Amino acid sequence: MIEPFLTAVPVLKALENAGFIAYFVGGSVRDYILHKSIHDVDIATSATPKEIKKIFSKTVDIGIEHGTILVLYKNASYEITTFRTEEEYVDFRRPKGVAFIRSLNEDLKRRDFTMNAIAMDINGRLIDPFKGQLAISEKRIETVGKAEDRFQEDALRMMRAVRFMSQLSFKIENKTVEALSNLSHLLENIAVERKRAEFEKLLTGSDRRKALRMMIDANMFLYLPGLREQKDSIETLLSYDCENLNVNEMWSLFIYCLGYKGKLIENFLREWKLPIKQIKEIQHILHYLYQRFEKEWGKYDLYLAKKETIYSVETIFNTLKDRKDHGSIDMFMNMYHLLPMKHRSEMDVTGRDLMDWFTKLGGPWVNEMIIAIEQAILEGKVENKKTEIKEWLLKCNQI
Repeated sequence: MIEPFLTAVPVLKALENAGFIAYFVGGSVRDYILHKSIHDVDIATSATPKEIKKIFSKTVDIGIEHGTILVLYKNASYEITTFRTEEEYVDFRRPKGVAFIRSLNEDLKRRDFTMNAIAMDINGRLIDPFKGQLAISEKRIETVGKAEDRFQEDALRMMRAVRFMSQLSFKIENKTVEALSNLSHLLENIAVERKRAEFEKLLTGSDRRKALRMMIDANMFLYLPGLREQKDSIETLLSYDCENLNVNEMWSLFIYCLGYKGKLIENFLREWKLPIKQIKEIQHILHYLYQRFEKEWGKYDLYLAKKETIYSVETIFNTLKDRKDHGSIDMFMNMYHLLPMKHRSEMDVTGRDLMDWFTKLGGPWVNEMIIAIEQAILEGKVENKKTEIKEWLLKCNQI
């Protein structure tokens, strides 16, 4: 057993000492088998939420109606969920109710995929009633029980299937693929935010192109925001080797393939309900990406774009140009590094200085003058010193 399981063992011991059984479950166990990094662990137990709260002094009711309690233990937090069965699902996304049980096998039976239905006990022994380890060894994504049943319970599981395909480079087994195609329309019942979370993970997976191909072939794209008429654009996206792009870069490349500019960019991203901050970041990248096709970076462009955007734009630009040598990134990053200033706050002149020198009240002219000074400093026409800037303005007959 490895971290973070080892640190969490005392939590399982506390539950067992109180007369209950407890196991590590879910994605952390799957990733342990795959030798992937593990960031946190989930715990399932026969103890009910009330019983969990009696055992641990610090708890938070994050999902008590579904049996989940957040336990704060020795500077760490753990989600502990009571073994449960679920009543029939409503709206293809959530159960009408849950019943707490004492059986691990019955709890694992309700999970989505066999690779996620493996438990690990306090000694590192794996409990695998649905042959999840075999599926993992064969790199196969299959549901626990009939795929039709699992997808009709929660249609988001279809998005999770293609997301895992992207992240793990696994294949989806044939009956599960058939169910994806037959039931893809159920995605209409899923909240955009939930679909977006899975889609963004898909976009950043190592096998994203195969996963997107599956979404096309199974007609899943028809039920995603803004994509119903965009099959050709998704096909275009598939033609690019976008292995090293992060999530905002992938959104930017996708929007480039869609051909959106101006207000259409914001409208599309708002359909996906992205946070405003993220929308602005993507718009910023796309502004300079489109500009990059018209001209090379100037010093003032580099200054306005900032380091992160320069890197993203060049990465996408190289992807679109099918350039394997990314020397341009180093070149422009070095140009940015050598700029005499990186932010307006570094200027040795303020708007108040300009109003004093010109003996004029503030107005749009102040910002226009600040921009002119910024450009002059960046182009090396004047040194970033108050006296030098004032002298330069005099020479330019500005004062």
